[in-house]
Amino acid sequence: MPFSSILTHWYSVNKRDLPWRETTNPYYIWLSEIILQQTQVAQGLPYYESFIAHYPTIFDLAGAEESEVLKLWQGLGYYSRARNLHATAKYIANELNGIFPNSYKDLLKLKGVGDYTASAIASICFNEVEAVVDGNVFRVLSRYFGIDTPVNTSSGNKAFKALAQELIIKNNPALFNQAIMEFGARQCRPKNPDCLRCPLQDNCIAFNSGKVNTLPVKIKTPKVKKKYFNFLVFLSNDRKTILEKRTGRGIWQNLYQFPLIETQKEININELTEMLKGHKLVKDNAFDLSLYNDAMIIHKLSHQHLFTKFWIVHVLELGVEGISAKEIHKYAVPVLIENFMVHFKF
Repeated sequence: MPFSSILTHWYSVNKRDLPWRETTNPYYIWLSEIILQQTQVAQGLPYYESFIAHYPTIFDLAGAEESEVLKLWQGLGYYSRARNLHATAKYIANELNGIFPNSYKDLLKLKGVGDYTASAIASICFNEVEAVVDGNVFRVLSRYFGIDTPVNTSSGNKAFKALAQELIIKNNPALFNQAIMEFGARQCRPKNPDCLRCPLQDNCIAFNSGKVNTLPVKIKTPKVKKKYFNFLVFLSNDRKTILEKRTGRGIWQNLYQFPLIETQKEININELTEMLKGHKLVKDNAFDLSLYNDAMIIHKLSHQHLFTKFWIVHVLELGVEGISAKEIHKYAVPVLIENFMVHFKF
């Protein structure tokens, strides 16, 4: 039985019952694909359901405030996805009358939509013969065909895309794409794949040559950077605090955070006390400083680790206009800040 036939048969028996598989509406497919970028299905499903409940049409999403979208996205990480999601919704609603582009080529023009997402939407919604290539697909093809070309290179990407394009079922591209993605996610897993019960076992080069654990090949990524974050949690006598919006490019753009002092290394209470003397947020240099977390919180992002301390700064009154401590949960914040806010009693 051919490779593609084995995959689709496996899929018919083993596929998960997921809401975006019950529709070909491009809005729902697009939304699911954006959420599932860098996110496991189990984590992304509640977010998908929440977005559909809040914004049942693309016009609803386009009409929302960005802060509302970011708040609903909170906890998923990679917040540029949410900003691009909102920008694209407004573009489709306002410039295209709510009608999605119906080809791979035109889908690629949308903000936040790359090869994988455009291929998924084009094949599932418009029956275009365009193969998806993501981490799951790389893994299945690399192991089955014994390909050691690094997957995280442009040449590797092109080679795997060309191979997937050869294998795709021309009269049912959506079925093939969903089958190979599901197979990679559930059967041909990154670690401890269930090779002994794999329907592709007989002709899988990685299995038969003992290379399952060495394929696919990835070129080593740059060393992860360490950053030291000191968040200043101001608390005045009238129970006000300060949240600032991150407006610069980079992580957490347009999210809110407590005032931040970034340092080159870990600092102690005496060092921070000196830094706060004359600080614009501290009126008349009157403040009482304490450390909330004795153990450093390490927040891991893709290319950097944030070594974080939350400092509680008690003041008589704030040096700037603050917000009521009771209102802070209305703001969209990074999950690192949210976790602190859940446990700290304002």
